[in-house]
Amino acid sequence: MSYLTYRYLLRPTALLPDSLRRPLVLSFFLLLAALGIGLHRDYGLSWDEQLDRLNGIISVKYVALRLAPDLARRQPSLAAIPEMSENEDVDHGVIFQMPLVVLEKVLGLEDPRDIYFMRHLVTFFTVLGGVYGFYRLVTQRLGSWFLGLLGAALLVLSPRMFAEAFYNYKDLVFLAFFTLAMYTLTRLLRRPSWLWALSHALATGAALDVRTMGVLLLGFTVGFAALEMWYRPAIRRSLLLALLLYLPTTAAIVVLGWPYLWENPAGNFLAAFQSFSRYRSDMLTQYLGQQISVRSLPWHYAPVWLLVTTPAAYSAAFVAGCTTLAYTIRQQRFSLLRRRTGRQDLLYITWFFAPLAAVVLLHSVLYDGWRHLYFIYPAFLLLALRGVRVAAAAWRTPSGPAARRWSGAALLVVLAGGMLHSAYRIIRDHPYQNVYFSVLPGPVAERLFERDYWGLAGRRGLEWILAQDRKAQVLVGTDARAALVLHNNHLLLPPAERARVVLTSAEQAHYFLTTYRWHPGAYPTSYGPEVYSIRVNGVKILSVFRRP
Repeated sequence: MSYLTYRYLLRPTALLPDSLRRPLVLSFFLLLAALGIGLHRDYGLSWDEQLDRLNGIISVKYVALRLAPDLARRQPSLAAIPEMSENEDVDHGVIFQMPLVVLEKVLGLEDPRDIYFMRHLVTFFTVLGGVYGFYRLVTQRLGSWFLGLLGAALLVLSPRMFAEAFYNYKDLVFLAFFTLAMYTLTRLLRRPSWLWALSHALATGAALDVRTMGVLLLGFTVGFAALEMWYRPAIRRSLLLALLLYLPTTAAIVVLGWPYLWENPAGNFLAAFQSFSRYRSDMLTQYLGQQISVRSLPWHYAPVWLLVTTPAAYSAAFVAGCTTLAYTIRQQRFSLLRRRTGRQDLLYITWFFAPLAAVVLLHSVLYDGWRHLYFIYPAFLLLALRGVRVAAAAWRTPSGPAARRWSGAALLVVLAGGMLHSAYRIIRDHPYQNVYFSVLPGPVAERLFERDYWGLAGRRGLEWILAQDRKAQVLVGTDARAALVLHNNHLLLPPAERARVVLTSAEQAHYFLTTYRWHPGAYPTSYGPEVYSIRVNGVKILSVFRRP
């Protein structure tokens, strides 16, 4: 392939001068930052947020008692905080949670409403950092800042990811740290140095301290460093020295940022890692129209959830990218690994397929869709962008077969339409993008899959009740297992309105509120008339009944 062919056919930036790179990229990320600031107060409080904050508080207490015990014991609120031994969520790292607890104290935040809005904003900006890391990763691999910006746009214009970037402290923050770690890994492999070794150790440690699945990064790093040293003997010494710095630094960061590990680093980490493949209770989840145990999920659970919640146009580009890559591998076989780009492609293939295969083979417990695997989504988009690049090359090759040119043009049109439709759905469904389904009609999705498993719609239900019923006290109830939905979301009400809400049993309540988790079917008439509901693209996610 000649230089001119590469320059003008395979690089979309040929359509735009490089002078536009900085203003376009800067404008894109400033727009995202503005959206984060403007929208972070719109979302409800999800199931896990109070538990995550408590985990951070317990860990801060643990650290305070060891670093400054006399000062810590003089704090009047210390006795009310559980001990580390009483914490049921010790298997979740707190490198992200502890700074948030400290930040709320520094800012003097006391009202839960202000505390959780602050946490939503910080979470969004953390995820935004991961989006920037993905932009850099794509730009480096595909040699195009335009494709890098397109990749960042695809990530943001994924409705479920957009919503969960505000409140999903575990999965979206883990996606951000994992993506940054993959970027620092590619830089380390390309030009080994102590600076990139430390940067990669920091990103890896942060990812591990959010989810133990971050241990995959250690395997990726050692395995692909060995591959790099095999094909590039000149860097063996520098890369080996970088690894010798990276591994102990990563271990130190993991232990430092996760106080639960301090007394028994190896044993406690192993226990936390093993908890990923099991769950403390036999919870049920709605899948393909049936309530099934999370301990006995079919092998296709995660792939099906990925397919039905990812924009169809993105999936089409992914299939195209995988097809072209498979063809290249078939043609070049092991000679593909002689090139740095070939080894990077192998890394991204492993990033996407290895965790998916591990979950299937190890029968790992998953629930709430495929959110535990969100961190493989950037790899999914990288492979999709490969398909986009090939489609653009086919379209812009005048001498190519007509069928190839038109198929390339069709994929580009489908992708553009898919992005516009995703943007429309994000705007129209706000703030319930978390129940986006790509190709399923609302009634079908409602019957087959979990809906608002985060319980976010509970906030709007409470607000509606209080706006309609002006009594000094309003009794609200829900299903016994879903009581946390009301307890969480009433914390986001203004103090005066919060004081009016009395959370009680369904039998004693004036209003019964449900988000349909663990009760996907209709409620009997004995619950009273339905006076309010929320539907998102035909999927009912909340109902309020006035009790007789």
